[in-house]
Order: sequence, then C-alpha cells, then structure tokens
Amino acid sequence: MMSEIKLHDKTFVPFINESQISEAVKKIATEIEDYAKDETVIFISVLKGSFVFTSDLAKVYQNDAIFDFIRLKSYDGTNTSGKVEVLLDLDRSIEGKKIVVLEDVVDTGNTLVKIVELLKNKNPKEVKIAALFYKPEAYKKDINIDFIGMEIPNKFIVGYGLDYDELGRNLPEIYQLKEMASNKRMADIILFGPPGAGKGTQAQIIKDKLGLTYIATGDLFRHNIKHQTELGKQAQVYIDRGDLVPDEITIEMLKDAVYKDPNARGFIFDGFPRTVKQAEFLDQLLAEKDLIIDALLSLNVADERIVNRLVERGKTSGRSDDNEETIKHRLRQYYEKTAAVKEYYDQQGKLHEVDGVGSIEEVNNRLLNVIKNLKLRGEK
Repeated sequence: MMSEIKLHDKTFVPFINESQISEAVKKIATEIEDYAKDETVIFISVLKGSFVFTSDLAKVYQNDAIFDFIRLKSYDGTNTSGKVEVLLDLDRSIEGKKIVVLEDVVDTGNTLVKIVELLKNKNPKEVKIAALFYKPEAYKKDINIDFIGMEIPNKFIVGYGLDYDELGRNLPEIYQLKEMASNKRMADIILFGPPGAGKGTQAQIIKDKLGLTYIATGDLFRHNIKHQTELGKQAQVYIDRGDLVPDEITIEMLKDAVYKDPNARGFIFDGFPRTVKQAEFLDQLLAEKDLIIDALLSLNVADERIVNRLVERGKTSGRSDDNEETIKHRLRQYYEKTAAVKEYYDQQGKLHEVDGVGSIEEVNNRLLNVIKNLKLRGEK
C-alpha cells in the first residue's frame, strides 16, 4: 500500500495509484487513435514532466506516430511562477500535420498558451491538447483540452514524471502535498438507511454546514462508470440488476477517495459501508489515518413510503433502477445484507436512530442535533 513520503522539506500523501494512471493513459491513447484515423500524428511531449506519460502512451498507441519534444519552465518549487521560458524548441517541420501536445498536468494553462502560440506559428494542420491530469478549478484559459486522462483537485502533486524541486519524478504513483489542517476536526459519520431514505440530500446539507468531506458510493460508481474504468464496468453489471456491488470493487473505489483528501475536517459516508465486511475495512482504513467512526446515523422510513418516493423519482431521474420491481429487490437486499451493519455499530455504542419522515429541514435538524451532542474521541 502507498504511504506518506518526504521530499526536501515537504510531506506528500498517496493520491493516484499505478493502475489508475495506466487506465488514464490507455483512455487517452484510444481517444487519439479515433481522432487520428489513418493520419500520422506528431506527438509533442512537454518536458520534463511528460516524459513518463509519453513513454507509456507510446507503448499502447496503435497507430503510426512521430514523437518530438519541447521544454518550457513555469514552476518554482510548489508555486506556478506565471512566467514561461522556452528552453528547448522543435527541430522538425510540423507544417500541415496533426499535432497532439502531451501535457502531464494542466492547471493554470500558462505553459499551454505559450506552447500553442509557438506551434501555430509553424503552420500545423491542427493542434490538439492531451492532459493526463487536468485541474478544472485552476484552469481559466480559452484553449480547449481535447483529451483528458482524469480530472483532479487543484493541489500540488508529484510522481510519474512530476517533481518537487527535481525530486519525485521516479515515483510510479502520484502523491499530493500534505497541508497542515487549519480547522478543528469535526467528526467521521456514516449516514445510513434504505435506498430512498434521503441520505444523499441530508449528507449534502450536513457536508456544507459542518465542512465535512462527502463520500458517496453512488458518486464513486457513477464516476467510474462514466469514465469506463475497469472497476466501473464491473460495477455497472451489478447495478443494472439491482444487486449490491461486491465488496472488493466498492472498497478499491473508496480507498482512493479517502486518500484524496488528507486534510479533511471529517468524513460523511453515504452508501458505505453496506456490509459488515465493508464496515470492518472502513474501521481499519481510518485507523491507519488515526481516525475513527464517531457515529452511524440511521434514517428510518417505512418501506411503502420509500417505494412511492423512488417510483416518483424514476419519472424524471432516468435511472434504470428506479422502477417498482427493482426498488423492492433493492429493499430485500438491504434487509438481507446491509441492515447487519447497524448491529455492528450498535455493539460499539455508535448507532443513532433518526426519524427520516418529515420535511428536509425537519429531518436535517434531527440529524444535526445528534451530531451536536456526540462525544468525539479525545473529549472528556
């Protein structure tokens, strides 16, 4: 398992593992193959950071291609300087050719603007941009990013060719800068209940009010399915049948989500854990970060009301599982497999039953009341 590392004076925490990077590279390669068709593309690799990305993409790219390199500088330590200096220009003609620029990470876009300006002065047929990692929060330029491996938060990263003052390029994974938490830690909470109990709505409100990090298995599934990751493809089969996604798939998705936010004031989990095995894994994962689940808040809603809620939602949601037959199947799955999680946390003295019937505000006030009166670890 990836662990914290120190480079110079800063600490970095695990962020993106090797298999996730590999999937992102293959995704970009496939999309560029579709774009190129029978034409030979000239790939322009942006040094130094993109050399590993370029190497791995070259191994999986199936069409004819030429690789060239350009080098610019825009970073100073962990900050973007705002100035871009050209250190190495192309030594070949690209006139009339399809060009794909290979960027390791696109954040401010300062480097990208300079690259596109340089290339367009050489009269190519077309210039496309491929970014292994893309930070939408930071990017404010008008240049379109045509091929994206994965979107990531606007945090400084190292590994897989990316460096912090020249260290870290040789790491096979991606690590994120660990920042000192400036706010008091709140709580780590599981919002629990059958499908249609209103967990997602309430979790979002609590997240905003308390500044917690929201992790929903539904969001993780949709993200992985949308990006056609291997885990996403496997999960889709079970979701379409109305079955629970197997533990090993869910756990791998969740592990990455927890590591992505090392400075969280607290986590609120929605839709996880759904089995005792998952609950045991979650306890172990948080223990590795010196954290602990403070409470499981169980929203109680009658089955008949849940079926009516979800059937109504299905009229506009477009979700394939929002039909009466599948809803009843999901409820059976909940009672057979998921309800045991309540007993698991009840034995730890962490179960809190909450009436889930009423207006959104009424239910939210009940939940916040429970959280307000929690005795967190370390408190007397």
